[in-house]
Amino acid sequence: MVRSRTKRSWRAKKRREAKPSPHVTTSLTLESHQIILRPLVTEKGIHRSTKLNQYSFEINRLATKSDVRRAIEDLFNVKVTHVATQNRRGKVRRTRFRAGRTKDWKKAIVKLDSESRINFF
Repeated sequence: MVRSRTKRSWRAKKRREAKPSPHVTTSLTLESHQIILRPLVTEKGIHRSTKLNQYSFEINRLATKSDVRRAIEDLFNVKVTHVATQNRRGKVRRTRFRAGRTKDWKKAIVKLDSESRINFF
């Protein structure tokens, strides 16, 4: 007996359409403290801050580059020259017999003006 491929592909298409797109635009305006979740203090980040005057932050997934620029300038009173964002996928983690995933998150790398600095320590 031969299965009909049209019916299966229709179901798969319907399943794909049911998921919301991660690139949904909203009319929601976030406050500065809602956009910047935490600074990312790593070896690579410290190297970037000392040599290149770039700082990395975990940010809200709904935030855009212009939102991040506005939030950094408001919170730290500095001049931002460039913002780069990355959507990071969560990692697969295991606890005993269960497999799970950490949440997806968004990262921003912010380059500051040459006379601006942020002191985390």
